[in-house]
Amino acid sequence: MSRRVAIIGGGSSGLTCIKACLDEGLEPVCFESSDDIGGLWRFKENPEADRASIYPSVIINTSKEMMCFSDYPIPAHYPNYMHNSLIMDYFRMYAAHFQLTKYIRFNTKVVQVKQRHDFSCSGQWDVETETHDGKKEKHIYDAVMVCIGHHCHPNIPLQDFPGIDTFKGKYFHSRDYKTAEQWRNKKVVVIGIGNSGGDIAVELSRVTKQLYLSTRRGAWILNRVGDNGFPLDLQFNRVVEFLKYFLPFGFFCSIVENRLNQRFCHSLYNLKPKHRVFSQHPTVNDELPNRILSGTVQVKPNIRQIQGSTVEFEDGSVAEDIDLVVFATGYSFSFPFLESHVLPVSGNKASLYKYVFPPELDRPTLAVIGLVQPLGAIMPISEMQARLATRVFKGCNKLPSVAAMLKDVKCNQEAMAKRYVTSNRHTIQVDYISYMDGLAELLGVRPNVLGSLLMDPRLGLSMLVGPCTPYQYRLRGPGKWAGARQAILTQWERVAQPLKTRPTDQFHEPKRSVMLPLVLSATALVLAAYYNSNSLPTFLQEPAALLDRIKVYLPGQ
Repeated sequence: MSRRVAIIGGGSSGLTCIKACLDEGLEPVCFESSDDIGGLWRFKENPEADRASIYPSVIINTSKEMMCFSDYPIPAHYPNYMHNSLIMDYFRMYAAHFQLTKYIRFNTKVVQVKQRHDFSCSGQWDVETETHDGKKEKHIYDAVMVCIGHHCHPNIPLQDFPGIDTFKGKYFHSRDYKTAEQWRNKKVVVIGIGNSGGDIAVELSRVTKQLYLSTRRGAWILNRVGDNGFPLDLQFNRVVEFLKYFLPFGFFCSIVENRLNQRFCHSLYNLKPKHRVFSQHPTVNDELPNRILSGTVQVKPNIRQIQGSTVEFEDGSVAEDIDLVVFATGYSFSFPFLESHVLPVSGNKASLYKYVFPPELDRPTLAVIGLVQPLGAIMPISEMQARLATRVFKGCNKLPSVAAMLKDVKCNQEAMAKRYVTSNRHTIQVDYISYMDGLAELLGVRPNVLGSLLMDPRLGLSMLVGPCTPYQYRLRGPGKWAGARQAILTQWERVAQPLKTRPTDQFHEPKRSVMLPLVLSATALVLAAYYNSNSLPTFLQEPAALLDRIKVYLPGQ
């Protein structure tokens, strides 16, 4: 008999979990508490309790070639940065193409997930559900995949804002924001300069009398539009990852920060933070500098106190007659349907091997999918997590020992604490390429870049100096897709097509040179040696150490 898998949540992670189960011959049953798929990306006018919510104007910050599922490219005519309605259209096409919807039980909430009495032997779970009309059911499942995301429980730290109880205006969390019109000619304070805070501040500033953007630390602001007009995230390829790996952290940050300051001086705009650019999740916003330049947005430090309709900031400046305060202060996550000892959460941290598996369970039959904050797109990451989890459920892939997994979790937490500023949003942070490659290595699908350069130079060069699109993880191993190579070779055409809305000269793919990665790699090694001169004798005495370090980055030896 096939193994039954309970999937909690019908958003993007839940959909790809259903498909991963079907690919491995497992029997998925997905429980979705609402009446439709989409999760975070499904707009609803009225936010629902314990569910993510977006405002109608939301456009995604990752480009379509980087955010698509690895064996189902987004249609070529779709824009590179998609409106939430188009993302929903894509999810519906994906679900229809792979016939996923029939495995979803809508309007059904998971109330409790408990280990069975013989869990140490069977690995099975009792899953109790409740429908909207109050009907409860309990079934046995061989594995469980949790796909509820991390945008469900808004974090509003009212205790950090003295006098908020005296505020005469209105305040709410960014998840409750929908439109700007009702705040026309009003004065508004937005607290927080993450992606939501920046977007809402820009949108409100078009109609408000004055918009104040309050930030404790400042932020480095990235632009969706990269060099030559291409989407920015297409520029973070394997060569860049190679440089980031070998160059000293501070030196690499300086390179990127100098580029960002060429667009606009962050110090001049009162935005420059004390932390480095890769020590905080970046804020992507094309319009914020323009709004600051026009004076419709004023950047302010943290709030000292609120009194009536007056807001005093820590620099002593005062904003009077404030009508609205928006808390763009992030989210916290929890798993209320699980017993606390199964997956404890403390300080917005959960001990998960590769951010997926609780390491101390007797049987690896529970997986958390999509609980990451990536420097890149989350959809392909959820897909890779689901592919690995289903292979583990099936017994095709084995996890390391408990001790090894706990060590890996501890190392990741220490590295994160060393790199990032202390914040709830930085407890689940991952770098897209290195994290995807790590999962792919466990799964056996990590792309063989060196082999491709030798046997299929066009493909190899596209993987090395082109964008690290999800199709790279369908070239080999379990789940291999026959269309992966063609998808990689035609990705620039799909980038260009939605931009060609009038007759122009034929589009030419950005020129690539084999010398570029060689020169950059050699430069990285020289600079790494210079900035780590104390360790240089070790490399000279033990060249194998350098070779091992290179092998970690370049797979397929």
